[in-house]
Amino acid sequence: MNDLLYKIAITKIPKVGAVTARNLISYCGGAEAVFEAKKRQLLKIPGIGEVTAKLIVEQNVLATAEKELEFIAANDIQPIFYLDEAYPIRLKPYPDAPLMLFYKGSSPLQRRYMLAVVGTRKPSPQGVAMCEELMEGLQGYDVLVVSGLAYGIDGAAHRQCVKSGIETIGVLGHGLSKIYPAQHRGLAKQMLEKGGLLTEYTHEEEPDREHFPARNRIIAGMCDALIVVETPASGGSMISAHMALDYNKDVFAVPGRPKDERSKGCNSLIKRQKAQLIESTEDLIYAMNWEKEDSTKTVQRQLFVELDEREQNIIELLKKEESLTIDQLGYRTDLKSSSLAALLLGLEFKGAIRMLPGKQYISLL
Repeated sequence: MNDLLYKIAITKIPKVGAVTARNLISYCGGAEAVFEAKKRQLLKIPGIGEVTAKLIVEQNVLATAEKELEFIAANDIQPIFYLDEAYPIRLKPYPDAPLMLFYKGSSPLQRRYMLAVVGTRKPSPQGVAMCEELMEGLQGYDVLVVSGLAYGIDGAAHRQCVKSGIETIGVLGHGLSKIYPAQHRGLAKQMLEKGGLLTEYTHEEEPDREHFPARNRIIAGMCDALIVVETPASGGSMISAHMALDYNKDVFAVPGRPKDERSKGCNSLIKRQKAQLIESTEDLIYAMNWEKEDSTKTVQRQLFVELDEREQNIIELLKKEESLTIDQLGYRTDLKSSSLAALLLGLEFKGAIRMLPGKQYISLL
């Protein structure tokens, strides 16, 4: 718990973002060691200048972190450090991913398939109906739906997931001591039963304007695919879509009438070939090559897949580390890149592994 205190505290130091915090922890040997370091030691760390070093040495954030620990204990909150096993696999590779996450819910933050849904806060009835139809069509798939619990499309996606028994996570732009908008408190409570609420902000932080574009990177980073359902030419949904593209995620957009302001963003993404056109859940399933859950098939795959020694070694590494890139696998196995690529392709055909966005491989056995 003492280590957790320092992990939370480092996120509260002014001018120290996720990239700088990781750098500090790596060079100092741990979060607590950052607080014990002298200014002259900090100045030797690449990227740490006079101003940042002074802020770190003169910080007064441990009291705030202690209050957060009290809130976590009293409210059944799960704190997740970026090196923890529970940290979302798909989000972890990105340098701007949060150092700490705070989670309240009943579902793991990773599933076989991860889908983000974003859209305007003022959708048309047709947009809401399309969003509900898309979510309802996901029944039977091992999918977790991520959105922002905002008015409009976000709320419609979460609400339909709850209704359809699909796990859904709301990523918040504030701390877990409140729900914004307040009208979604009931929905948020329902989501805790099969899904949950996730944030990078400590419990006292308010839903400030600048928090929401920042939280969009979590939504974009956690998914395999992102769907945009009605959005103007600019705004939070377009930010999320472009972040997803930067993260090499698949982006889909629902087309709308040419003169409809609420569809200008979607139409622009499609027209510029930044998003694939989507009119139904079947379009998504086909494009992503997703398969429905089949427990019998899963058991048979686990029992009857035949692996040679090198393949078995790869599977054991992936099980141990949860996910690895091809470069990491090459280093661990000492295999030539051409041989390793062939083995990975063969394992994918056998249904033994899967490649996630960011070229991260996971074991399915």
